[in-house]
Amino acid sequence: MENQLIYKGNFGVERETLRVDKNRRLSQTPHPFDEDNEITRDFCENQIELVTPVCTSIDGVMKELERLDKKVRAQLDDMNENIWLYSDPPHFSDDSEIRVADFRGSLSGKRFYREKLEQRYGKRLMLFSGIHFNFSFDDEYLKSISTGGDFDEFKNSFYLRLYKQLSRHSWLPLLLTAASPVYDRSLYEDGAKGAAVSKYASIRSSEKGYWNRFIPTLRFESLSAYVDSIQRYVDEGKLFSASELYLPIRLKPKGENSIENFAKGVSHIELRMFDLNPLEPLGINSEDLRFAHLLAVYLSEQPDFEYTDELQIQAVENHKNAALLDLEGVTIDGIPILEKAAQILDKMAERFTDNEEYLNVIAYEKAKLSDRLCSRIINEKIYK
Repeated sequence: MENQLIYKGNFGVERETLRVDKNRRLSQTPHPFDEDNEITRDFCENQIELVTPVCTSIDGVMKELERLDKKVRAQLDDMNENIWLYSDPPHFSDDSEIRVADFRGSLSGKRFYREKLEQRYGKRLMLFSGIHFNFSFDDEYLKSISTGGDFDEFKNSFYLRLYKQLSRHSWLPLLLTAASPVYDRSLYEDGAKGAAVSKYASIRSSEKGYWNRFIPTLRFESLSAYVDSIQRYVDEGKLFSASELYLPIRLKPKGENSIENFAKGVSHIELRMFDLNPLEPLGINSEDLRFAHLLAVYLSEQPDFEYTDELQIQAVENHKNAALLDLEGVTIDGIPILEKAAQILDKMAERFTDNEEYLNVIAYEKAKLSDRLCSRIINEKIYK
Protein backbone atom coordinates (compact mmCIF):
# COMPACT_ATOMS: atom_id res chain seq x y z
CA MET A 1 0.00 0.00 0.00
CA GLU A 2 1.27 3.47 -0.89
CA ASN A 3 2.63 5.60 1.92
CA GLN A 4 0.11 8.46 1.92
CA LEU A 5 2.42 10.56 4.07
CA ILE A 6 4.44 11.29 0.91
CA TYR A 7 1.88 13.93 -0.08
CA LYS A 8 2.15 15.85 3.19
CA GLY A 9 4.43 18.85 3.11
CA ASN A 10 5.08 22.51 3.70
CA PHE A 11 4.56 25.01 0.90
CA GLY A 12 5.40 28.66 0.32
CA VAL A 13 5.64 31.17 -2.50
CA GLU A 14 7.71 34.30 -3.07
CA ARG A 15 6.30 36.50 -5.83
CA GLU A 16 8.27 39.40 -7.28
CA THR A 17 6.64 42.20 -9.27
CA LEU A 18 7.57 45.76 -10.16
CA ARG A 19 5.61 48.83 -9.08
CA VAL A 20 4.52 51.15 -11.85
CA ASP A 21 2.90 54.59 -11.88
CA LYS A 22 -0.24 55.66 -13.75
CA ASN A 23 1.80 55.90 -16.98
CA ARG A 24 3.05 52.33 -16.56
CA ARG A 25 6.56 53.54 -15.87
CA LEU A 26 8.76 52.30 -13.02
CA SER A 27 7.62 53.88 -9.77
CA GLN A 28 10.10 56.31 -8.23
CA THR A 29 8.47 56.41 -4.78
CA PRO A 30 9.96 54.71 -1.71
CA HIS A 31 8.90 51.17 -0.88
CA PRO A 32 5.63 51.63 1.05
CA PHE A 33 5.78 48.52 3.25
CA ASP A 34 8.90 49.00 5.37
CA GLU A 35 7.45 47.41 8.51
CA ASP A 36 5.88 44.37 6.83
CA ASN A 37 8.02 41.21 6.61
CA GLU A 38 5.54 39.61 4.22
CA ILE A 39 5.81 42.47 1.71
CA THR A 40 9.41 43.34 0.95
CA ARG A 41 11.55 43.86 -2.16
CA ASP A 42 14.50 42.06 -3.69
CA PHE A 43 17.00 44.15 -5.64
CA CYS A 44 15.00 47.23 -6.62
CA GLU A 45 13.28 49.85 -4.49
CA ASN A 46 10.46 49.80 -7.05
CA GLN A 47 9.93 46.06 -6.63
CA ILE A 48 7.40 44.26 -4.47
CA GLU A 49 8.13 40.78 -3.17
CA LEU A 50 5.30 38.91 -1.47
CA VAL A 51 6.39 36.18 0.94
CA THR A 52 3.59 33.86 1.97
CA PRO A 53 3.62 32.14 5.36
CA VAL A 54 4.45 28.45 5.37
CA CYS A 55 1.29 26.51 4.49
CA THR A 56 0.37 22.84 4.59
CA SER A 57 -1.41 22.83 1.22
CA ILE A 58 -1.33 24.47 -2.23
CA ASP A 59 -4.82 25.86 -1.58
CA GLY A 60 -3.49 27.49 1.56
CA VAL A 61 -0.61 29.07 -0.36
CA MET A 62 -2.97 30.47 -3.00
CA LYS A 63 -5.23 31.98 -0.32
CA GLU A 64 -2.26 33.63 1.38
CA LEU A 65 -0.96 34.94 -1.95
CA GLU A 66 -4.39 36.39 -2.72
CA ARG A 67 -4.52 38.03 0.72
CA LEU A 68 -1.14 39.70 0.25
CA ASP A 69 -1.94 40.68 -3.33
CA LYS A 70 -5.14 42.45 -2.22
CA LYS A 71 -3.27 44.23 0.55
CA VAL A 72 -0.62 45.51 -1.85
CA ARG A 73 -3.07 46.56 -4.53
CA ALA A 74 -5.16 48.51 -2.01
CA GLN A 75 -2.11 50.45 -0.82
CA LEU A 76 -0.80 51.08 -4.33
CA ASP A 77 -4.22 52.21 -5.49
CA ASP A 78 -4.08 54.98 -2.86
CA MET A 79 -0.68 55.96 -4.31
CA ASN A 80 -1.99 55.93 -7.90
CA GLU A 81 0.32 53.01 -8.62
CA ASN A 82 -0.14 49.41 -9.70
CA ILE A 83 1.58 46.05 -10.01
CA TRP A 84 3.36 45.16 -13.26
CA LEU A 85 2.37 41.52 -13.64
CA TYR A 86 5.02 40.55 -16.20
CA SER A 87 8.44 39.02 -15.73
CA ASP A 88 9.99 41.45 -18.23
CA PRO A 89 10.07 45.11 -17.12
CA PRO A 90 8.01 47.97 -18.56
CA HIS A 91 9.43 50.87 -20.53
CA PHE A 92 12.10 52.95 -18.76
CA SER A 93 14.41 55.71 -19.97
CA ASP A 94 17.73 54.55 -18.52
CA ASP A 95 19.38 53.03 -15.47
CA SER A 96 18.68 56.09 -13.33
CA GLU A 97 15.06 54.90 -13.00
CA ILE A 98 16.21 51.60 -11.45
CA ARG A 99 16.72 52.36 -7.78
CA VAL A 100 18.66 49.93 -5.61
CA ALA A 101 16.53 48.79 -2.65
CA ASP A 102 17.15 51.37 0.07
CA PHE A 103 17.47 49.19 3.14
CA ARG A 104 18.51 51.25 6.15
CA GLY A 105 19.56 50.93 9.79
CA SER A 106 20.19 47.37 10.90
CA LEU A 107 19.31 46.21 7.36
CA SER A 108 21.76 48.51 5.58
CA GLY A 109 24.01 45.51 4.86
CA LYS A 110 21.35 44.34 2.42
CA ARG A 111 21.73 47.60 0.48
CA PHE A 112 25.52 47.27 0.39
CA TYR A 113 25.16 43.71 -0.92
CA ARG A 114 22.83 44.89 -3.70
CA GLU A 115 25.25 47.65 -4.63
CA LYS A 116 27.92 44.99 -5.10
CA LEU A 117 25.51 43.01 -7.30
CA GLU A 118 24.94 46.16 -9.33
CA GLN A 119 28.67 46.48 -9.97
CA ARG A 120 28.94 42.85 -11.06
CA TYR A 121 25.76 42.43 -13.13
CA GLY A 122 24.37 45.88 -13.80
CA LYS A 123 20.90 47.02 -12.81
CA ARG A 124 18.80 45.80 -15.71
CA LEU A 125 19.23 42.12 -14.95
CA MET A 126 17.70 42.78 -11.56
CA LEU A 127 14.45 44.05 -13.09
CA PHE A 128 13.39 40.55 -14.11
CA SER A 129 10.69 39.28 -11.77
CA GLY A 130 9.33 35.81 -11.13
CA ILE A 131 7.95 33.34 -8.66
CA HIS A 132 9.85 31.00 -6.36
CA PHE A 133 8.13 27.89 -5.03
CA ASN A 134 9.37 26.57 -1.70
CA PHE A 135 8.60 23.02 -0.63
CA SER A 136 9.56 20.45 1.97
CA PHE A 137 8.29 16.99 2.72
CA ASP A 138 6.71 16.54 6.13
CA ASP A 139 9.18 15.19 8.68
CA GLU A 140 6.62 12.52 9.56
CA TYR A 141 7.01 11.11 6.05
CA LEU A 142 10.81 11.32 6.12
CA LYS A 143 10.89 9.50 9.47
CA SER A 144 8.62 6.80 8.04
CA ILE A 145 11.14 6.03 5.26
CA SER A 146 14.28 6.53 7.33
CA THR A 147 16.35 3.41 7.80
CA GLY A 148 17.40 4.44 11.27
CA GLY A 149 20.48 6.23 12.48
CA ASP A 150 20.82 9.99 12.63
CA PHE A 151 17.59 11.52 11.28
CA ASP A 152 19.10 14.92 10.46
CA GLU A 153 21.80 13.24 8.38
CA PHE A 154 19.18 11.17 6.57
CA LYS A 155 17.07 14.27 5.91
CA ASN A 156 20.02 16.21 4.50
CA SER A 157 20.96 13.30 2.23
CA PHE A 158 17.35 12.99 1.05
CA TYR A 159 17.26 16.65 -0.03
CA LEU A 160 20.65 16.41 -1.70
CA ARG A 161 19.32 13.53 -3.82
CA LEU A 162 16.13 15.46 -4.58
CA TYR A 163 18.16 18.53 -5.52
CA LYS A 164 20.09 16.52 -8.10
CA GLN A 165 16.91 15.18 -9.67
CA LEU A 166 15.13 18.54 -9.74
CA SER A 167 18.23 20.29 -11.05
CA ARG A 168 18.54 17.80 -13.88
CA HIS A 169 14.82 18.26 -14.71
CA SER A 170 14.50 22.01 -14.10
CA TRP A 171 13.94 22.52 -17.82
CA LEU A 172 10.54 20.78 -17.60
CA PRO A 173 8.60 23.20 -15.34
CA LEU A 174 10.30 26.06 -17.22
CA LEU A 175 9.09 24.69 -20.55
CA LEU A 176 5.55 24.48 -19.19
CA THR A 177 5.40 27.91 -17.53
CA ALA A 178 7.64 30.19 -19.65
CA ALA A 179 5.51 33.32 -20.08
CA SER A 180 7.72 36.27 -21.02
CA PRO A 181 8.33 36.22 -24.79
CA VAL A 182 7.48 39.92 -25.22
CA TYR A 183 9.65 42.75 -23.93
CA ASP A 184 9.92 46.53 -24.18
CA ARG A 185 12.76 47.67 -26.44
CA SER A 186 14.11 49.95 -23.71
CA LEU A 187 15.38 46.84 -21.93
CA TYR A 188 18.29 46.73 -24.39
CA GLU A 189 18.37 50.22 -25.90
CA ASP A 190 18.00 53.53 -24.05
CA GLY A 191 15.21 55.62 -25.52
CA ALA A 192 13.74 52.81 -27.60
CA LYS A 193 9.99 52.26 -27.25
CA GLY A 194 7.43 49.61 -28.09
CA ALA A 195 6.93 45.92 -27.52
CA ALA A 196 8.95 43.31 -29.39
CA VAL A 197 8.82 39.52 -29.52
CA SER A 198 12.01 37.94 -28.26
CA LYS A 199 13.68 34.76 -29.46
CA TYR A 200 13.04 33.48 -25.95
CA ALA A 201 9.87 32.20 -24.29
CA SER A 202 11.41 33.34 -21.00
CA ILE A 203 14.19 35.92 -21.14
CA ARG A 204 14.97 35.68 -17.41
CA SER A 205 15.64 31.93 -17.71
CA SER A 206 17.47 32.21 -21.02
CA GLU A 207 21.16 32.76 -21.74
CA LYS A 208 20.47 36.50 -21.35
CA GLY A 209 18.85 36.11 -17.95
CA TYR A 210 19.66 35.57 -14.30
CA TRP A 211 22.92 33.59 -14.25
CA ASN A 212 26.33 33.77 -12.65
CA ARG A 213 29.19 34.63 -14.98
CA PHE A 214 30.35 31.04 -14.69
CA ILE A 215 28.49 27.75 -14.24
CA PRO A 216 28.83 26.64 -10.61
CA THR A 217 29.35 22.92 -10.11
CA LEU A 218 28.64 21.60 -6.65
CA ARG A 219 29.41 18.50 -4.58
CA PHE A 220 26.75 16.14 -3.23
CA GLU A 221 28.54 13.47 -1.19
CA SER A 222 27.24 15.13 1.99
CA LEU A 223 25.78 18.42 3.13
CA SER A 224 29.21 19.56 4.32
CA ALA A 225 30.66 18.78 0.87
CA TYR A 226 27.82 20.75 -0.73
CA VAL A 227 28.42 23.74 1.56
CA ASP A 228 32.19 23.58 1.06
CA SER A 229 31.73 23.66 -2.73
CA ILE A 230 29.75 26.92 -2.39
CA GLN A 231 32.25 28.35 0.08
CA ARG A 232 35.03 27.67 -2.41
CA TYR A 233 33.43 30.07 -4.90
CA VAL A 234 33.02 32.68 -2.16
CA ASP A 235 36.67 32.30 -1.16
CA GLU A 236 37.69 32.71 -4.80
CA GLY A 237 35.63 35.88 -5.09
CA LYS A 238 33.29 34.40 -7.71
CA LEU A 239 30.32 34.69 -5.33
CA PHE A 240 29.64 37.27 -2.65
CA SER A 241 27.53 34.79 -0.67
CA ALA A 242 25.32 31.70 -1.02
CA SER A 243 22.46 33.99 -2.06
CA GLU A 244 24.32 34.81 -5.27
CA LEU A 245 24.13 31.21 -6.46
CA TYR A 246 21.86 31.82 -9.46
CA LEU A 247 20.74 28.31 -10.31
CA PRO A 248 17.12 27.22 -10.98
CA ILE A 249 17.06 25.01 -7.86
CA ARG A 250 18.29 25.88 -4.40
CA LEU A 251 18.61 24.03 -1.13
CA LYS A 252 17.65 26.36 1.72
CA PRO A 253 18.76 26.13 5.36
CA LYS A 254 16.69 27.01 8.37
CA GLY A 255 16.59 30.80 8.79
CA GLU A 256 18.42 33.21 6.52
CA ASN A 257 19.99 31.77 3.37
CA SER A 258 23.60 31.75 4.50
CA ILE A 259 26.39 29.21 4.43
CA GLU A 260 26.61 29.35 8.22
CA ASN A 261 22.95 28.38 8.67
CA PHE A 262 23.44 25.12 6.81
CA ALA A 263 24.98 23.88 10.05
CA LYS A 264 21.34 23.60 11.20
CA GLY A 265 20.55 21.34 8.26
CA VAL A 266 18.42 21.61 5.13
CA SER A 267 15.01 23.17 5.68
CA HIS A 268 13.44 22.98 2.22
CA ILE A 269 14.03 23.12 -1.51
CA GLU A 270 13.29 26.08 -3.79
CA LEU A 271 12.22 26.04 -7.44
CA ARG A 272 13.06 29.40 -9.00
CA MET A 273 12.10 29.13 -12.68
CA PHE A 274 8.49 30.29 -12.73
CA ASP A 275 7.67 33.34 -14.82
CA LEU A 276 4.85 35.62 -13.81
CA ASN A 277 1.85 34.50 -15.83
CA PRO A 278 0.00 37.66 -16.95
CA LEU A 279 -3.06 35.55 -17.79
CA GLU A 280 -3.52 34.74 -14.09
CA PRO A 281 -4.70 37.39 -11.57
CA LEU A 282 -2.07 36.29 -9.04
CA GLY A 283 0.68 35.60 -11.58
CA ILE A 284 0.42 31.83 -11.15
CA ASN A 285 -2.32 29.27 -10.71
CA SER A 286 -2.78 26.32 -8.38
CA GLU A 287 -2.33 23.76 -11.16
CA ASP A 288 1.26 24.87 -11.85
CA LEU A 289 2.09 24.74 -8.15
CA ARG A 290 0.44 21.33 -7.80
CA PHE A 291 2.50 20.09 -10.72
CA ALA A 292 5.70 21.32 -9.07
CA HIS A 293 4.70 19.40 -5.96
CA LEU A 294 3.92 16.22 -7.93
CA LEU A 295 7.21 16.53 -9.81
CA ALA A 296 9.09 16.70 -6.49
CA VAL A 297 7.21 13.63 -5.22
CA TYR A 298 7.85 11.71 -8.44
CA LEU A 299 11.54 12.60 -8.64
CA SER A 300 12.10 11.82 -4.95
CA GLU A 301 11.38 8.18 -5.78
CA GLN A 302 13.78 7.94 -8.73
CA PRO A 303 17.16 6.18 -8.43
CA ASP A 304 20.13 8.19 -7.21
CA PHE A 305 22.94 9.03 -9.62
CA GLU A 306 26.36 10.66 -9.64
CA TYR A 307 25.87 14.32 -10.53
CA THR A 308 29.13 14.97 -12.31
CA ASP A 309 30.36 18.41 -13.32
CA GLU A 310 29.52 17.52 -16.92
CA LEU A 311 25.92 16.65 -16.03
CA GLN A 312 25.54 19.84 -14.00
CA ILE A 313 26.78 21.96 -16.90
CA GLN A 314 24.46 20.09 -19.26
CA ALA A 315 21.52 20.73 -16.91
CA VAL A 316 22.14 24.47 -17.13
CA GLU A 317 22.39 24.29 -20.91
CA ASN A 318 19.15 22.28 -21.07
CA HIS A 319 17.45 24.89 -18.91
CA LYS A 320 18.60 27.75 -21.13
CA ASN A 321 17.53 25.85 -24.26
CA ALA A 322 14.07 25.23 -22.78
CA ALA A 323 13.70 29.02 -22.52
CA LEU A 324 13.81 29.38 -26.31
CA LEU A 325 10.67 30.32 -28.22
CA ASP A 326 11.59 28.16 -31.21
CA LEU A 327 12.33 24.65 -29.93
CA GLU A 328 13.20 23.19 -33.32
CA GLY A 329 16.33 21.10 -32.89
CA VAL A 330 16.36 21.38 -29.07
CA THR A 331 16.91 17.98 -27.49
CA ILE A 332 17.17 16.48 -24.01
CA ASP A 333 19.29 13.32 -23.82
CA GLY A 334 19.15 13.17 -27.62
CA ILE A 335 15.33 13.28 -27.70
CA PRO A 336 13.36 16.29 -29.04
CA ILE A 337 12.44 18.35 -25.98
CA LEU A 338 8.66 18.25 -26.44
CA GLU A 339 8.79 14.49 -26.94
CA LYS A 340 10.98 14.08 -23.85
CA ALA A 341 8.56 16.21 -21.82
CA ALA A 342 5.63 14.06 -22.97
CA GLN A 343 7.51 10.91 -21.96
CA ILE A 344 8.11 12.21 -18.43
CA LEU A 345 4.51 13.39 -18.06
CA ASP A 346 3.28 9.97 -19.19
CA LYS A 347 5.48 8.27 -16.59
CA MET A 348 4.14 10.64 -13.95
CA ALA A 349 0.59 9.76 -15.01
CA GLU A 350 1.43 6.08 -14.51
CA ARG A 351 2.80 6.88 -11.05
CA PHE A 352 -0.34 8.78 -9.98
CA THR A 353 -2.82 6.64 -11.92
CA ASP A 354 -5.14 6.13 -8.92
CA ASN A 355 -5.63 9.83 -8.22
CA GLU A 356 -7.96 11.65 -10.59
CA GLU A 357 -7.03 15.10 -9.28
CA TYR A 358 -3.34 14.52 -9.94
CA LEU A 359 -4.04 13.04 -13.36
CA ASN A 360 -5.99 16.18 -14.25
CA VAL A 361 -3.02 18.33 -13.22
CA ILE A 362 -0.67 16.30 -15.40
CA ALA A 363 -3.13 16.43 -18.31
CA TYR A 364 -3.36 20.21 -17.89
CA GLU A 365 0.42 20.48 -18.21
CA LYS A 366 0.64 18.03 -21.09
CA ALA A 367 -1.86 20.11 -23.09
CA LYS A 368 0.67 22.97 -22.97
CA LEU A 369 3.06 21.01 -25.14
CA SER A 370 0.79 21.65 -28.14
CA ASP A 371 -0.58 25.00 -26.93
CA ARG A 372 2.38 26.70 -25.26
CA LEU A 373 1.70 29.45 -22.75
CA CYS A 374 4.28 31.74 -24.35
CA SER A 375 2.52 31.41 -27.72
CA ARG A 376 -0.83 32.28 -26.18
CA ILE A 377 0.64 35.42 -24.69
CA ILE A 378 2.00 36.51 -28.07
CA ASN A 379 -1.26 35.72 -29.89
CA GLU A 380 -3.50 37.44 -27.34
CA LYS A 381 -1.37 40.62 -27.47
CA ILE A 382 -1.87 41.27 -23.76
CA TYR A 383 1.42 43.15 -23.38
CA LYS A 384 0.77 46.79 -24.24
